[in-house]
Amino acid sequence: MATPKRRISHARTHNRKAKFLGALSARATTVCSHCGEVVQVYCACTHCGYYRGRKVLKIAEEN
Repeated sequence: MATPKRRISHARTHNRKAKFLGALSARATTVCSHCGEVVQVYCACTHCGYYRGRKVLKIAEEN
């Protein structure tokens, strides 16, 4: 098995870990244009059922 010939510097290690951990951030969110709830980008609103101004989901009315 191959072994490294030189020691990896702290800066190189930290740069590699920063790129990996940066990709693990939370999903992007936006505000629903119909009801104002916070929703994930490219997903229909679970509160009102609208996506890009059109009704795409049937949501049961809460009484």
